[in-house]
Amino acid sequence: MKLKPFLILAALAVVMAGAIGFDGRAARAHESGPVAGEVPGETLGTTSDADFWRAIRQGEAAKVSIPDRQAAVLIQSEGETWRNLRNGPISLFGGWLLLGIVVVIGVYFAVRGRIRIDGGRSGRTVQRFTQWQRISHWFAAALFVLLGSTGLVMLFGRYALKPVLGAEAFAAIASASLQAHNLFGPMFIIAVVWLFVFFLKGNFFSRVDIGWIVRLGGFFGGHASSGFYNFAEKNWFWMAVTLGALLSTSGIVLDFPTLLEDRQAQQLAHLGHAVAAIVFIGVGLGHIYLGAIGVEGALEAMTRGDVDVNWAKSHHDLWYEDVVAKDAAKAGGE
Repeated sequence: MKLKPFLILAALAVVMAGAIGFDGRAARAHESGPVAGEVPGETLGTTSDADFWRAIRQGEAAKVSIPDRQAAVLIQSEGETWRNLRNGPISLFGGWLLLGIVVVIGVYFAVRGRIRIDGGRSGRTVQRFTQWQRISHWFAAALFVLLGSTGLVMLFGRYALKPVLGAEAFAAIASASLQAHNLFGPMFIIAVVWLFVFFLKGNFFSRVDIGWIVRLGGFFGGHASSGFYNFAEKNWFWMAVTLGALLSTSGIVLDFPTLLEDRQAQQLAHLGHAVAAIVFIGVGLGHIYLGAIGVEGALEAMTRGDVDVNWAKSHHDLWYEDVVAKDAAKAGGE
C-alpha cells in the first residue's frame, strides 16, 4: 500500500518530462525552421507556401491528365508582360507615329503642293505596267486597306472609337473587324507572292540610286534621274515584301494557334504582327499620298497601265531613254 503514492509520483514525473521535451523541440523548430520529416504549420509537406507561390508565378508546370499540356501552368507571367506592351508602348508610340506621318504629309502638301509634270502633258503615252501587274497591285492594295483598317480598329478603337460611338456600337464594329481580319488575312499571302513575282524585275539597287538620294528625289525641287523604279520605290517594294511575309507568317500563327502550341511564342508573334503592321501602314500612307495625290500622272500608271511621255521624262528619264532606244532599234530592224 505504501508503494502506490510513489508510483503515482513517478508517472507524473515521466509525463512532465515528456511535455517539457516536446515544448523544447517545438521551440527549436520554430526558431530554426522546418526539420526534415516534420510538418510545420501552414505548409504542405516540407514545402512552404511561399515556395509554392513562387513556382506558380514563374510558370512552373504541374501534372495534368488532359491532352492540353498548357493547362498544367496556372499562371503565365509573360502574358502580363505581353498585355502591358500591347496596351502600353506599342499602342502609345504606334499611334503617335501614324499621327505624325499624317501631319508631315499634310504639311508637305501645304508647302510643296502637287508635283506637276514638267512641260505639261504631251498627249503621247508609253506603257509602264502590264495588266497582270496592275491586277496584282490592286488585289494587294484592297487587302492592305481592309486589313489595315480593321487592325487599327482592334488596336486603337478602344481609345478612339469607344468614347465616341459607345460600348455597344464599338463592340459590334470590333467584332466585325476581328472576323474580317481573320477571314481575309490568309489571302494576303497570295498578294505578297504576286507582288514579288510581278514586280521583282527592276527593283534591285544600282549606282543610279546614289544620285537620286543626293538630289532627294526631286521632292524639294530639281531633277533626279532614275531607271524604271527610283530609290524610294525600290525600298517600298522590299519593305512590302519583307513586312508582308512577316505579317503573313505571324498572322497564320495567330489565326491557327494549334500550329504553334507555345503560348509565349504566340504572344511574341502578336507583338511582332502589331509592330510590323504599324510600320507597314505608316510607310503605306506615304506611298498612297504620292501615288494618288502628290505626283501628277502617277496614278494613271496603275489605272490605265500607261503614262504621259513628259511624266516619264520627269520621273524616270533613264527608263524612257531605254524605251526609245529599243523602239528605234526595233524600227531599224524592220
